[in-house]
Amino acid sequence: MFKTLGNIIKWIGQHFMGMLFLLIAFVVLMPSSTTQLSTANLQEIKLAGPIMSADTILKEIEKAQKDKNIKGVLLNVDSPGGAVPPSIEIAYAIKELKKHKPVVAYASGIMASGSYYASIYANTIIANPGSIVGSIGVIMESANVEELMKTIGVKTQIVKQGTFKEAGTPTREWTPEERAELETLTKDTYELFISDVAKARGLDVSKAKDYADAHIFSSKRAKEAGLIDTIGVKSQAKAEVAKLAKVAKPSWKEKDKLESFMEQFATKSILELRSYFYGLKASVL
Repeated sequence: MFKTLGNIIKWIGQHFMGMLFLLIAFVVLMPSSTTQLSTANLQEIKLAGPIMSADTILKEIEKAQKDKNIKGVLLNVDSPGGAVPPSIEIAYAIKELKKHKPVVAYASGIMASGSYYASIYANTIIANPGSIVGSIGVIMESANVEELMKTIGVKTQIVKQGTFKEAGTPTREWTPEERAELETLTKDTYELFISDVAKARGLDVSKAKDYADAHIFSSKRAKEAGLIDTIGVKSQAKAEVAKLAKVAKPSWKEKDKLESFMEQFATKSILELRSYFYGLKASVL
């Protein structure tokens, strides 16, 4: 049995590139379910999975902004959040895009933490009735593997300059001074998060505990807190984009089949894998 299994694995290894080529060829050549008969005037951009990098979505936003045929954009969000910098990058890119054409952010599943941050500057935010919204907070974490290292007989050797250069180390428990330093960092990031949300949504910063403080809201409660504008389904969100864009005959841009396939096969999988190993950093996840 093991020999047979080994032969199968060996065969897959030897023919992997050929199989991958055939799979890509199949995706490219397979007939499309719909044919785009007119020039697209609306575009959907998806923000899905953990936010570890903003490069891909920033390119999409930039293309949509420069494309004179595109009159409005739907930002379809289903993400638990992620790292701080890329979340802010997306938020400010949407803010700039809104100057040129309307943007509707739609919470199709989860719009929390970094993905909520990324959505705040849209013209309007619509959430699916069953979606989860909010979790406005910041976390910084690291494992403490000191006992494990003692068990297996591993010791660290460190040369450092700077009192807090080792702050956040996983090799031992943090000192009170290191913890205080890291808490200051997360507090600064949290205050930035709250400030941007308050400005974008017209909320009172002094009442941040009502809508922030890492509360996790249902769509109904998110609307009551002022984090979203409307509760609805995707068809309503798309209709709102067309309305704001003043498009009489909506025609949504379709992604190239190869581009769509490679995006699912590579980018999303890699980013999801990286989310488990990105180490110590401030995160709005």
